[in-house]
Amino acid sequence: MGPLASAQFMLRLTLLTPATRDQDHLPAVLWSDPRVPDRTAARLAGGEDPLPWLARGILGLEAAGCGAIAIPCNTAHGWYEGMATATNLPVLHIVDAAAEELARQGIPNGRIGVMGTAGTLAMRLYQERLEGRGYACIVPDEAEMASLVSPGIALVKANRVAEAYPPLAEAARNLRARGAAAVVLGCTEIPLGIQAGPHAEIGLPLIDTIDALALAALRWSGHLPA
Repeated sequence: MGPLASAQFMLRLTLLTPATRDQDHLPAVLWSDPRVPDRTAARLAGGEDPLPWLARGILGLEAAGCGAIAIPCNTAHGWYEGMATATNLPVLHIVDAAAEELARQGIPNGRIGVMGTAGTLAMRLYQERLEGRGYACIVPDEAEMASLVSPGIALVKANRVAEAYPPLAEAARNLRARGAAAVVLGCTEIPLGIQAGPHAEIGLPLIDTIDALALAALRWSGHLPA
């Protein structure tokens, strides 16, 4: 959906693969369709339902011979059940992938921050799924969403990636100040903005959901141990 985030997923899928030659890589098909209606607008403002477009993409990937589906858009997972019932293929869940990455980085439970679109946070996609795994989620407040997170995401979508770093980094630092032991970058545009600046200076682990989903795909395929 986000074309830059989709392209970054394919890049990271390739770079994270333990390979020494072309033939060692995972065959992959990218269905990048920016015509999918805005997911946050659909959930919060009565916008057009994206599910028919999402299902169309899934059926296209199924017809192309794919064995599993990864969706590098967090907010689209608000329609996960509808997508999963549209196919017999496994649909990898980005929140579960992020939880696996939290554990891999040595954060098995505790207080964590979650950044994402207003739609993702309103649907509690991360809060409900991660709280069931022992995490306590804290999220940006309404003022931070309006002045920092949502504008940062919009800048990435407008290809103004470097300009997205300051507001997104400030939002992450605010979550750290409120006690977060790590911050999940729960919108696939956010890692692109964060990585455009000195993200190590934020001072805590940052869970890149693009990388987390790529790693989940590689575990599914057997390219990495489960």
